[in-house]
Amino acid sequence: MEAALAQVGITTAEALRALGTDAAYARLLQAGHKPHFIAYYVLEMGLQGRPWNDCKGAEKERLRARFDALKSKNIPETNALNAALDEIGVIPASRKVSAI
Repeated sequence: MEAALAQVGITTAEALRALGTDAAYARLLQAGHKPHFIAYYVLEMGLQGRPWNDCKGAEKERLRARFDALKSKNIPETNALNAALDEIGVIPASRKVSAI
């Protein structure tokens, strides 16, 4: 997690605390990191000073809703056509086709 956060410019615990879980995790998603719910809630628990496995029940359900919202807002829309065209460098990003 430390290396992933450093890749998106979060290099200190103070910077992570200042951003908070959602903003920090949004940066990871925007940078192309694959979403992983456990990593998200472990980050939240850590920022609260709690054991990673302390998240249960209704609290975990609320965190799942936040996680799902973060994914929908921060993962670029893609489809098979765009992926193939990107791979061969045919179209610029501004001309990509939206998901079908």
